[in-house]
Amino acid sequence: MRATFMYGPGDVRVENVPGPTIVEPTDAIVRITLACVCGSDLHPYRSMDKTDQGVPMGHEFLGVVEDTGSDVRGPRRGDFVVSPFAFADNTCPICRDGFHTACPHGGWYGAGGVGGAQAEAVRVPQADGTLVKIPTDVDTALLPSLLALSDVYLTGYHAAHMGRVEPGKTVTVIGDGAVGLSAVLASRRMGAEKIILMGRHASRTDLGREWGATDVVAERGEEGVATVMELTGGEGSHVVLEAVGLMPAYEQAYGIVRPGGIISRVGVPQYEQAPVGFGSLFGKNAQLAGGPAPVRAYLEPALEDVLAGRIDPGRVFDAEVALDEVADAYRAMDERSRLKVLVRP
Repeated sequence: MRATFMYGPGDVRVENVPGPTIVEPTDAIVRITLACVCGSDLHPYRSMDKTDQGVPMGHEFLGVVEDTGSDVRGPRRGDFVVSPFAFADNTCPICRDGFHTACPHGGWYGAGGVGGAQAEAVRVPQADGTLVKIPTDVDTALLPSLLALSDVYLTGYHAAHMGRVEPGKTVTVIGDGAVGLSAVLASRRMGAEKIILMGRHASRTDLGREWGATDVVAERGEEGVATVMELTGGEGSHVVLEAVGLMPAYEQAYGIVRPGGIISRVGVPQYEQAPVGFGSLFGKNAQLAGGPAPVRAYLEPALEDVLAGRIDPGRVFDAEVALDEVADAYRAMDERSRLKVLVRP
């Protein structure tokens, strides 16, 4: 089968490799019908060390179950499914607490011998706990939105959930990428009174306004902080959702959070240490939350919302490529000429 591998900065290749097989009795094999490139894929695209052993890429997909291990009781051959970007057993105490990305029996696509999803097929460990069935007669126009539930929309939702967004709150979203826009949509659905979107790409912030942003701040750094403080009457934002993962975004976050407020980070941090002292969090009694989104915890209600037409998170996709052209998708997203690109095997 064909699958995508990364060998170094800007070096993305589609190669022919053996197809996946059942390794554990809890596995399933899924033939992928729709995948995509994630904003988090751009971090290694820009900075990973070169390697002779390609790293399998991709963690968001819809597909059809082709085979299952002997212990799999839920998914059946022929089922149309969506998968969270991380697999989990969905039964352990950590999963029951709602933190599936920390499941002791879980893991990540593309790591530990599990293939990536920018491919024709993938092995899904913990298939019973991971895969969620989609009606086979679903309107094909909804497929991008269903794919968005595998990561991007529910990562934005997780940011808002961990930030405790609720009616009456002022929310500031840092980042106008697909996750940031999804956080705007989720915050509106949670009833936020004022939603400030910090971003400077008009085509993206326009969608953010459609999804509920009441204000857009294009400035960055100290100037951006000053603008948000002015918009909030000098008090700051009750909730700050940081969807970038870079230190300047974190610095903006603690610069604008209201005393007693919450910063919720879902942008994968590209740093190991961050200020938490008097001048950042401590002095404001501010809380720091967020992390890898436990998509499985939110997936089924969100699936109902998409099927009922209450949300259309698939609007973040603004281009599509065939699998053999996936390197073009990385390039376009890296250049910011595209927001998020569908990949069709």
